[in-house]
Amino acid sequence: MQIVRTIVWVLLLVALLLFSINNWNPVEVKIWEGLVLETKVPALVVIAFLMGLLPMWLMHRVAQWSYNRRIGSLENAARVAAMPVPAPAAEPLPEEPRIDMSEQDSLKP
Repeated sequence: MQIVRTIVWVLLLVALLLFSINNWNPVEVKIWEGLVLETKVPALVVIAFLMGLLPMWLMHRVAQWSYNRRIGSLENAARVAAMPVPAPAAEPLPEEPRIDMSEQDSLKP
């Protein structure tokens, strides 16, 4: 699977390189009145792409973090529920009544 990911990244970078070479023209971007940014088309396209990608990527990471926490807590709860319940301790035997020897001596004739 790693090789497929590498091939896709290489193809994307080659496509970006070809796009940059063929469209290396200056453009003016008017940000505010009196503030004009002069840049090349490939830089503008990459910046626009990243402005759309970064918020979605951050939302994905936050959701993934949240899901991992939820799964971890559910796994812990399942692990605790699956633990065998210890057998109840045996009740101690009732004690035999003790006979006080001083009472026996007083009973003798």
